[in-house]
Amino acid sequence: MKRKWTLLFVLLVIASLFLAACQPTATEQPADTGGEAGAGETGGEADTGGEAATGGEADTGGEEKGCVGTITLGAAVSETGKYAREGKDTRQGYNLWLDWVNNEYGGIKVGGECYNVEIVYYDDEGDPDTAANLVERLITEDEVDFLLGPYSSSLTMSASAIAEKYGVIMVEGNGASESLFTRGFKNLFAVLTPAGNYTQSALKALADKGAKSVVIAYEDTAFPTSVAEGAQKWATEYGYEILAVETYPKDVADVSAIMTKFRDLDPDVFVGGGHFNDALLFVRAAQELGFTPDAMVITVGPSNPEFVAEVGDAANYIIGPTQWEASMSWQGEYFGTPAEYAARYEAMWGEPPTYQAAESTATALALMAAIEAADSLDMDAVRQALYDLDIVTFYGPINFDETGKNTAKPMGAIQIQNGEILVVAPEEAAVAELLYPMPPWDER
Repeated sequence: MKRKWTLLFVLLVIASLFLAACQPTATEQPADTGGEAGAGETGGEADTGGEAATGGEADTGGEEKGCVGTITLGAAVSETGKYAREGKDTRQGYNLWLDWVNNEYGGIKVGGECYNVEIVYYDDEGDPDTAANLVERLITEDEVDFLLGPYSSSLTMSASAIAEKYGVIMVEGNGASESLFTRGFKNLFAVLTPAGNYTQSALKALADKGAKSVVIAYEDTAFPTSVAEGAQKWATEYGYEILAVETYPKDVADVSAIMTKFRDLDPDVFVGGGHFNDALLFVRAAQELGFTPDAMVITVGPSNPEFVAEVGDAANYIIGPTQWEASMSWQGEYFGTPAEYAARYEAMWGEPPTYQAAESTATALALMAAIEAADSLDMDAVRQALYDLDIVTFYGPINFDETGKNTAKPMGAIQIQNGEILVVAPEEAAVAELLYPMPPWDER
């Protein structure tokens, strides 16, 4: 009996050792890297060059080229919501630079070594609170090195407050409101011309043509408010009589009451401060109501080729402020002329660049230039390099003042003529003569 129990004990020991050998050890467990599940659950996606990121997959780009590491940038940009159209342009502008820096330029150079770049994106849905939450997530969870800005002043306002809280640099190109730069922030830098100057070139050119009176309508948010305040300043300086100033709420669906009032005032010039959808509303309401001022100056919409596609012949004669156009004469070290940049952009995306796309590329380019000038990834060193930056790019000159504004770049004005977007002011940048007055809608 004793022998029998001894044999049974031996067999049990052997069986237990066999079962233990079949269990995976800690190093054999599949690694949880937050890959597809993480991207799918959070909406975040890392893009490191090549095609735009579409579902959280990372294109590792130039790792095989011998770069020593990766610089991670974060951006909350609208894919959905009110600013989805402009958000697409912003992302495409960032991603054009990303493809170029990883796959053509050979990575950002620091300390004699190269670093690849990736961008982690989240959809801010056009909501300031969402943008702020996502920027905090980019800083605290994704641990990005630096931030690129969202589209619109309202989203930049909330996003930059979080960046400032954590002391992380945000370079942006799509928030132009003057109020962004009155908060004493040390981590916000904007490559674009401030909103107060948006209408200056157009109003001066129209005054030179004989315009004497103006009405102004604007959305009651940060950027349009700055545009309207600037328009009143420039109108006064150039001798206009300001007949009326009207405001309307965000996401307005009907501006006919404002346009009816303006029609009865019979102004020479109408100024509309808003975003792309507001531009459509202004033109359609004016056409339906028979309101034909001698000139219409409208922000954001007219400089976008999709505006012509949306309103057709009604787009002709409309004037729009522009940060940048492919016909301008700037020349930069990296992307050449505006025309060369535009050709590169169209080859990549199958459509011409809007100025929002160009200023987004310039945003990332300015951050790259500062990192290389600092020869460091240290936040304080890069911040000082941004303050010291003084370069000319395909987008124009970039030189930040102590508030983070780019004080070096002038604003232009375009007019749509026969369906073409043509620079008409300032005179030194113009490629066509400003057509004034605008004929009535029923005489076109």
